[in-house]
Amino acid sequence: MTYIAVDIGASSGRLVLGEMKNAQLEIKEIHRFANGFMDISGTCYWDIDHLLNEILKGLEKVKSLGIETCTVGIDTWAVDYVLVGHERKRLREVVSYRDSRTKDTIEKIIKQMPKEKIYQKTGIQFQPFNTLYQLYEEEKEKLKDAQYILMVPDFLAFCLTGRPVAEKTNASTTQLLNLETKSFDEELLQLLSVKKEQFPELTEPGTELGEVRREWFPTFDLPKCTVITVATHDTASAVIGTPGFGDNWAYLSSGTWSLLGIESEVPVVSNLALKNNYTNEWGAFHTIRFLKNIIGMWIIQEVRRFLKKDYNFGQFVEEAKKENGAFPYINFNDKRFLNPANMIEEIQSYCCETNQQVPETAGELAYCIYNNLAIIYAIAMEELQQITGKRIDQLHIVGGGAYNEYLNQLTADFSGKTVYAGPTEATAIGNLVMQMIAMKEIEDLQAARQLIRDSFEIKKYTPNHLHQQTIMEQFKEVTTK
Repeated sequence: MTYIAVDIGASSGRLVLGEMKNAQLEIKEIHRFANGFMDISGTCYWDIDHLLNEILKGLEKVKSLGIETCTVGIDTWAVDYVLVGHERKRLREVVSYRDSRTKDTIEKIIKQMPKEKIYQKTGIQFQPFNTLYQLYEEEKEKLKDAQYILMVPDFLAFCLTGRPVAEKTNASTTQLLNLETKSFDEELLQLLSVKKEQFPELTEPGTELGEVRREWFPTFDLPKCTVITVATHDTASAVIGTPGFGDNWAYLSSGTWSLLGIESEVPVVSNLALKNNYTNEWGAFHTIRFLKNIIGMWIIQEVRRFLKKDYNFGQFVEEAKKENGAFPYINFNDKRFLNPANMIEEIQSYCCETNQQVPETAGELAYCIYNNLAIIYAIAMEELQQITGKRIDQLHIVGGGAYNEYLNQLTADFSGKTVYAGPTEATAIGNLVMQMIAMKEIEDLQAARQLIRDSFEIKKYTPNHLHQQTIMEQFKEVTTK
């Protein structure tokens, strides 16, 4: 059986082919394409037509390899949505979560419903880009005319099959699902003037959605594809693809964003969890992804964009290694770093405002960024243990950030935890094994994670510098002033 993972992130997308060979999972990237939001008249939009077209081009490549039949699963980022009218027509371009329209919306909402009540209902952290706040700022006429409100991966699957669903792992990020009723919360929907019927049925990962309607795409030579609704939130797929073992491990899905947390059977909605902005996103197999959303490789990506000389990420690491000693303490989770006009200037302004040394060179900037990210990860692990009462011995870093051996070692050093890095393709792998479980080629999640451990290289990092606690305390002191 051939399985195709469509894995689309904020900066790129790809189609990855997976097959079982000699009791191991073998994967191969067969198509890659760029992604990114566009600024049109001051609003940030995604080019959804481009994404659909690239999926079709990728599936055409699958057919060119001699593959006549396959299954397909789609995962993307969370929170962004598509308004669909009658006859499958999109009512407007899809606004990106990095748009500024919701920068003040949390305050508007909590004047009508207290933060504590929203958190008890949903368990979802307060991020200015959550779907709850986006829909609050949406054009009311467009909302009224929408037959369906679909998350981005559900919309892409809808375009292929004609069947609308609301897959649970992505739907939970809207901050509209009620933890007790396991459905959309009527009181929150009323705040938005949205009807529950505008969201399609909530669907579990592993549900067979239907075949790609090849007659809708006559200019493409496509194989016979069965679309499986996987864990469509890319973090949920990455967690499935994390080869954790035992009972005391946490994960860090490291990409444009860094998502650090544990897999839990129950949500945690304590005051401490709310204070530290932890979230309870729904995972596959009725689990909860209790995690913190941390800014990730977005920082270095943006620094790279504004440097006069072009550096690849490997060169950033090499330049950072040449630096040593003190560095400015920066809480990159501050909203000012979400989408500044110029990331380098924003970092330098922050350092000036806090009377710290200002990084100038590529090496100084990378050294500053990697050390601060490692500290932020370590503090999040401390919080995670305090909030849940669960001891963490191992941190599994997956995703593109797992390539960064320098940052992996820093994370082990600051946290005092053993770090396992890999696989880097955890999201695509999680997408693929979810399809394989749905098609009964793998028995369950435990068997899938064993297969991943058997199939891919995983590197181990042990802490070398346990005196880093002093630096972490200094970081907290500077960044909380």
